[in-house]
Amino acid sequence: MTDPTFPPLMSGQAVSGNIDPFEKACAMAALGCDAGLIVHNITANRLMAAMVMAPEVPLENAMAMLPACGVGFQNALGALAPPEVAVHLEWSGGLRINGAACGYMRIAAGGADPAQEPDWLVVGLELPLMQISERPGDTPDQTALYDEGCADVDPTALLESWARHTLNWITRWESDGAAPLHAEWRGLAHGIGEEITQNDISGSWLGVDERFGMLIRDRDDTHLIPLSTILENAS
Repeated sequence: MTDPTFPPLMSGQAVSGNIDPFEKACAMAALGCDAGLIVHNITANRLMAAMVMAPEVPLENAMAMLPACGVGFQNALGALAPPEVAVHLEWSGGLRINGAACGYMRIAAGGADPAQEPDWLVVGLELPLMQISERPGDTPDQTALYDEGCADVDPTALLESWARHTLNWITRWESDGAAPLHAEWRGLAHGIGEEITQNDISGSWLGVDERFGMLIRDRDDTHLIPLSTILENAS
């Protein structure tokens, strides 16, 4: 397997074995590593990667990096997979391919105050390449990349493409604001308009606000759930 090549302003660090790139990236970010580092671990069954960022905006605004990475992933797989393969994004980071759950993204930050600029931000990607269950039919709502007509997609090429497309969306977000990213993400969002329960609030998912907070309408009111509520390991 060849080492991935990343665009300028990005660098890679491979890990192996049981090392979780997300946890490794968070630890390195906390120690002050450069933004743009992508820690990755590609095995026969799974692609795992995590991207370190240093946003210069309050945390609630910086949470836009999660949908930016999600849109970047959809663009990346769309460029490599057969045209009939559909990718959709769950609000909290889940990935869906052809309607079934297929991996997820996660996010952590060096700071938990939504109004303060975080010291660092890490977005992780975990994607199953093939199912290891002997009876995959037991989990019909879960799938793996190679089971969805993507057996010819090279995971290293997918990682490289994810980095390029994500960098493009981050650049657009910095220069043009959230509107272009919002429009692209909304077209890929899974479940808008459906009944949903999130953070113990149930109702109809209306969409998101300008900071990608979830808007849920119940009988009495419209509730806003900030995207920062899904942060992991916030410090």
